[in-house]
Amino acid sequence: MIEFVKKLLCIICLACIAFGGYAQGGQKKLPPKVFVPKGQWIAGSSVSYSEHTENNYDFLVVEKINADGYSFKLSPMFAYALKDNMALGGRFKYGRTLVRMDETQLNLDDETSFDINNIYQLKHSYSAMAIFRNYIPLGDSKRFAVFSETQLEVGGSQSKVSNGKGEALTGTYSKSTDLGFGVSPGMVAFINNYTAVEVSIGVLGVNLSKTRQVTNQVETGEQSSTSANFKINIFSIGLGIAFYL
Repeated sequence: MIEFVKKLLCIICLACIAFGGYAQGGQKKLPPKVFVPKGQWIAGSSVSYSEHTENNYDFLVVEKINADGYSFKLSPMFAYALKDNMALGGRFKYGRTLVRMDETQLNLDDETSFDINNIYQLKHSYSAMAIFRNYIPLGDSKRFAVFSETQLEVGGSQSKVSNGKGEALTGTYSKSTDLGFGVSPGMVAFINNYTAVEVSIGVLGVNLSKTRQVTNQVETGEQSSTSANFKINIFSIGLGIAFYL
């Protein structure tokens, strides 16, 4: 998985360099206050990857953490400008997270402590969304603009968690269905006439989720939740490359 992600990142970088060199010639001539003209196609993607390793690490009441894992996210998108500075399209998301914890101690006080050993968690998440973008140029600049992206998302996730080993091994399988509506503002900076770097952040969102889980293939449980966020979420910052064709 790690090698695949590295190869994917290299391919995206090479594609950006190649397209950027191709698109250097010529200058776009647009009317005043028009950043994305009617009839323009937009295609791009954001990719993120992180990994972590803890060796005898202490954090607050959690001590002697021995764990490792990674997180990978891919989000391609496309849109079409129905009017000047207004585009309608779609976005897809896929995420994969792995955490392995070999040995950890949870110390609540001098007399109360717990050992957490042999935990393995693997989670896949996926979603599709309809998006609507409204671009606002920064002055007369044709290189920089801010945008507001309204999103209607339908998706889900699957995860499995195992704990212990041998005869003491337990496992839980979970599957969720999610529905969300949100607004994500961002900024666009053109590298050349057709290639741009985009940064966005989640601010407003309403989410509905229903999760069903099965433990040891016998015990079942369900959870339904509704949440509304009206604040900046620094953990939802997205960085990507887009081509304005």
